[in-house]
Amino acid sequence: MQAIEIKPGIYWVGAIDWSLRNFHGYTTSRGSSYNAYLIIDEKITLIDTVKAPFRDELISRISSVIPPEKIDYIVSNHVEPDHSGCLDFLIHHCCPNATIVTSTPQGLKGLTARYGDLPYKAVKTGDSFSIGKRTLQFVATPMLHWPDSMVTYCPEEKILFSNDAFGQHLASNQRFDDENDLHTVMEEAKKYYANILMLYGKQAQSALEALSKLDIEIIAVGHGVMWRSHILDIIAAYEKWSEGELEDSAVVVFDTMWESTRKIADAIADAFTEKGIRVHFHDLRVAPFSDVITDILTSKYLAVGSPTLNNQMLPPVAGFLCYLKGFVPKGRKAFAFGSYGWGGQSIAQIDAELKAAGCDIILDPIRIANIPTEKDLADIREKIKNL
Repeated sequence: MQAIEIKPGIYWVGAIDWSLRNFHGYTTSRGSSYNAYLIIDEKITLIDTVKAPFRDELISRISSVIPPEKIDYIVSNHVEPDHSGCLDFLIHHCCPNATIVTSTPQGLKGLTARYGDLPYKAVKTGDSFSIGKRTLQFVATPMLHWPDSMVTYCPEEKILFSNDAFGQHLASNQRFDDENDLHTVMEEAKKYYANILMLYGKQAQSALEALSKLDIEIIAVGHGVMWRSHILDIIAAYEKWSEGELEDSAVVVFDTMWESTRKIADAIADAFTEKGIRVHFHDLRVAPFSDVITDILTSKYLAVGSPTLNNQMLPPVAGFLCYLKGFVPKGRKAFAFGSYGWGGQSIAQIDAELKAAGCDIILDPIRIANIPTEKDLADIREKIKNL
């Protein structure tokens, strides 16, 4: 458990969670990391901690550089326990003389509620202090993705300790973007933004504006791998995602009982393809919600389907729509579809949920009794063609 030096006197001392497969309902098929950073200066500073079960990794990596009791400051960029989970233990067992630096008022309020009365130093946007030959500057980034969130910048080293911004749920024993497959890193960064930050596009734009004034050589993220060779790429991607820029693509998502709704989904996908529109096709029997949301992030069209069971839509579709509604995907051109045996209530329910999520309904619900005929499927393709 050795620290990794990322610049002279600055070390990654976090933990890698190879086994993580779920984060708040977000499927993390490539694991994750909880990143913490140690700065050796006149005032030794730890930037963030790790999730509590990984505290031994954190302490071991710190101890490979200095005794933990020498730490003077612990900067807590975010209250959530995957970042702050070791604060109480560190103060009481490892770093008795350390001061915890947190945002005011929300960071101070949140940490106190979780860990009680510890030695806190509250900071706000524009505040800074010297730790020796280096300075730490603070910028509040509220709702990226909690009210307390902030980032820390070291101008002498041109490092932005970015907390949840620009991160990925990605486990890797290589710490930088250029040491990993860039397509994989960007894919996981998009998935992270879609499932953690999509709701907060306006706040992300405000944060990007504030950070645009900084000279950055390394983005030291809270999860995943750090950015040094593709900083402009990830910032450009965040600008696109936060502005809600949509591509000419469609997401078709459904569950099916006896394959009739699947046949409708196939016809819809074929029709979009004939129009030259890329299709992301998701069967909820096998597709994680978080993968579907990742495609919805940049797609213009959304079609959601289910047969009717006990006067309701199938439970996976209901669960997906609940998950979707939390992101308020405004601007998507959406419609509902499905088959039914006698009642057919599910299709109207999906239509109502899409409206409640903020989507623009562009077709009346497509309701097909029993098994769709070739004429039914041809009519569906014609409707899509004429959108």
